Amino acid sequence: MKKKKKKTKRNFVIMLSVFAVLALSGGAAYTGYVYKINSSWDNFIYPGVKIMGIEVGGKTKTEAIALLKERYGDVIVKKKIDIKYLDKTYSIGYDELNARYNIEEIVEEVFSYGKDLSIFQKNNTIKNGINKEYELSFTYDDTAVGNLIAAMEKDINKDPVDGSLEMVSRGKFKVTPDIKGYMLLSDKLKEDIINSINGDLGNDITIEAPVETLTAHKTEEKLSTVDTLIASYSTDYKTSTWARSTNIELATKSIDKLLLMPGDSFSFNETVGERTKARGYQEAGVIIGNKIESGLGGGICQVSSTLYNAVLRANINSTERYHHTLTSSYVAYGLDATVDWGNLDYKFTNTLEYPIYIEGYVQNKAVHFNIYSNKSLTSRQYDVVNQVYKTVETTTKTIEDPNMPEGKKEIVQQAQTGIKVRVYRNTYENGKLIKQDLISDDYYRPVEGIVKVGTKKVETAVKPETTNNQAATSSQNTAPVTTKPESSEPESNPSEASEQEATIPENTNPEESNI
Repeated sequence: MKKKKKKTKRNFVIMLSVFAVLALSGGAAYTGYVYKINSSWDNFIYPGVKIMGIEVGGKTKTEAIALLKERYGDVIVKKKIDIKYLDKTYSIGYDELNARYNIEEIVEEVFSYGKDLSIFQKNNTIKNGINKEYELSFTYDDTAVGNLIAAMEKDINKDPVDGSLEMVSRGKFKVTPDIKGYMLLSDKLKEDIINSINGDLGNDITIEAPVETLTAHKTEEKLSTVDTLIASYSTDYKTSTWARSTNIELATKSIDKLLLMPGDSFSFNETVGERTKARGYQEAGVIIGNKIESGLGGGICQVSSTLYNAVLRANINSTERYHHTLTSSYVAYGLDATVDWGNLDYKFTNTLEYPIYIEGYVQNKAVHFNIYSNKSLTSRQYDVVNQVYKTVETTTKTIEDPNMPEGKKEIVQQAQTGIKVRVYRNTYENGKLIKQDLISDDYYRPVEGIVKVGTKKVETAVKPETTNNQAATSSQNTAPVTTKPESSEPESNPSEASEQEATIPENTNPEESNI
């Protein structure tokens, strides 16, 4: 009985060993089989993979790339964008944009998928497929877009040209039309182009170029509204020297034919320019402190003051204006406007709703300014009046000069009474006063007079005694001697006296202006 049990156990072990050997042999064979299958896919993309809907499983990298390029790569580079402006078309090809899909990169990624799995995982993937879809990415370089836009700007961009206004006769004007300009809205166009660049394989893209029409500052429509004289003013300079008269004429000519659109500003110094010998300006009376000295451009304050009065009567206020420290003879108190290159200026802005045309000229030793604009502005009339509300008396100081002969007198500085004055502009409509505006409140400070008197004694020559014979001989041989009495009246200089009405601005350093 025991022998039978031992025999049965031995047979079982033998059988188990046989099965183990068979199993090991079968496993090795199966592993070899799986390895062989896996190896057959080493150069191929695993099955079940799609790129942009195209099945690429079972294809080599080269085959997949060729397939995708045929469908996407070759087609996309033939596409272009057309930008239209009027009857001209500007084009940019996708090849210029270096537009492309990342075909090689995606195929490399797809090909590598699953290649790093274990031998049985690979086999399972090959059997069941990946069932995975990839998308291509679209890229481009927009450098060419900037180059195209720059070329378009050269063709399209044009500055507008202002119209012009010419006075063909007194109060009659000829208008030269303006020319419109154009500007490519480059940023907007670039945005439109970039937003249009895509990987769609459809038709070419067409874009209308965004172009802005530029209107000239001085348009024919606006210039045509100038048709009427709305204000004028003149002052005379009949007593002025040739040099002072020359300066007045030069400055007036610089302002003549000036056109100011609504909102435009005027600067006397910028318009007239620096007063130099090279530009023809002469030495004439210029006040420094309280004395008149010689300086280039003397007298042009009469031009600025005359223009100031014309502009006030056109219902336009100044934005910068200074009065002299002394009163002027060519305009009433408070109605002067002094200027000094690099220091004091006269400025105003055209606050009317229409352009103004300024005519300036000299005639019969008088300077004239006429201001023209639209006839509708004449429905109201403007009058400028001044009101002296205080005078400040001054004194005269006498200085003794031991170097000046006794009895002689010289006025060093003319006394000037101080004046406080307000200037108003009255507005009339249908002959009735409807408004009064305060324009300025000026103070011409008093100036102390200075008189210099001589204290130097004049020696009287002693006549020597002579005999009758000597006197007779003398009277026969010499002519009688006479002496001209020395005048006690101050010497005058006509040219200097004619400039005494001109003055300098208050609170300037130095106190100097072109009078």
